[in-house]
Order: sequence, then C-alpha cells, then structure tokens
Amino acid sequence: MPAPALRTPDVWVILPTYNEAENLERIVGAVVEQLPASRRVLIVDDNSPDGTGEIADRLAGSDESIAVLHRKRKEGLGPAYLAGFRVALDGGAERIIEMDADFSHDPAFLPKLIEATGDADLAIGSRYVPGGGIADWGPMRRFISRGGSAYARLALGLPIRDLTGGFKCFRRVVLETINLDTIEARGYAFQVETTYRAIKAGFRVVEVPITFTDRADGTSKMTKAIVAEAMWRVPAMRFRRW
Repeated sequence: MPAPALRTPDVWVILPTYNEAENLERIVGAVVEQLPASRRVLIVDDNSPDGTGEIADRLAGSDESIAVLHRKRKEGLGPAYLAGFRVALDGGAERIIEMDADFSHDPAFLPKLIEATGDADLAIGSRYVPGGGIADWGPMRRFISRGGSAYARLALGLPIRDLTGGFKCFRRVVLETINLDTIEARGYAFQVETTYRAIKAGFRVVEVPITFTDRADGTSKMTKAIVAEAMWRVPAMRFRRW
C-alpha cells in the first residue's frame, strides 16, 4: 500500500507578461512541472498587443491550475506584481513566487526556493552567492548588474548580495506585513524595496544560488527610465515610513 501523499503548501507563481507570446506556453508548462500538486500559476498580462493575453486565456481554459489577470495597460513590473500578489493572497496562497516569463529564471530552481521558505520567510534566487552565476552576459552588462546590487546594498546597509534579483518566494505573512498599498516603485527598484521592507520588518531572508540566463526570445524590458528610478528611489527608501 503506497504511503499517503504529504500535504504541500498552496504555492502561487506570479508571471507578469508584456509581449511574451513567443515564450508563454513553454514557460507555463515548465513552471507547472516543477510545482507541487497544490499550485496556481497566475499570468498577469498588461494588455500585450502581440496576443499574449489570448494565449494565456487558452492555457487557463485547458488547465484549472492556471489563471489570468488582464490589466488595461502597461504600468511597469511593480504594479503588475502588486496586482498579482493581491489576487494570490485573496486566493489563500501560502507561498507566493515571482519570476520572469522569458526563461531568464529557470523553473528548475523553483523547488529549491519553495524548500528554502520552510525555514525562511523570503527566499531570493541569487546570482551573486557561491554556486550562483550568469550565463550569456558580456562584461559590461555583468558590471552594471553587480554595480546596481552593490549600490543598493551600500545605500540601504543590507547584507543581501542580489538585491535587484526578481526570482523570489515569499511566505504570505511577509506580503501581509509590508504594506503593499504604499509601494510605488515600478521598475527594478520594486525588487529592492520588497526585500528591504521584509528585512526591516524582522523577517528572515535567505539567498538560494541560481544561474540566470539571458532571454532567448522577445526583447528586454530594461529602459533608461527604470535605471534612473532605481538610482533615486533606492536611497530614498531609508527615509520613508509605511
């Protein structure tokens, strides 16, 4: 007689999309394969003109563990994640994961992130701890990425090596505590701010080594405006109250 299946946490993965028609079906399939039985993949689409939303609806129609949140316009990474977090919390999620939909975050690392939140409150997929790394980037882009994390670490006085990383698993209590309604960052400063707030609230944050791979299809969402926002918003976080 087989042993009874272990009870698994209710895990939600939030996938924000904008023009990810080339990647969406493959990434959703790869994500689902790595998740426990009690799971939900929430695609948050910002009215992509390339048909991403229609693909998302088709996937959701064929698998009850997939859902779609359609937003009226593109507002940035932060607002998309915040919208997804709220839906996941309302849906009873115990673990909420954020990740990119372009395969730069390998779904194979999902079980390690989920496991890490057995002892920690927030697990970050980290490129800059032993065992982590980056594939397919040239020296200049590596320098900019490391410099961005170092700048945020110095400005906020935090020990986290990969503050700009966007592959994370939160326990629900973290998102319930850090006051999502007062987060205003739209670009990659959003990643810094959520981690900073979690640490300031006393939660335990760990870094799990991952290998980051540059996207193979589609175009990067990084812009000069996103970089500029991070430059001024990160040091300003130390003086905010929420």
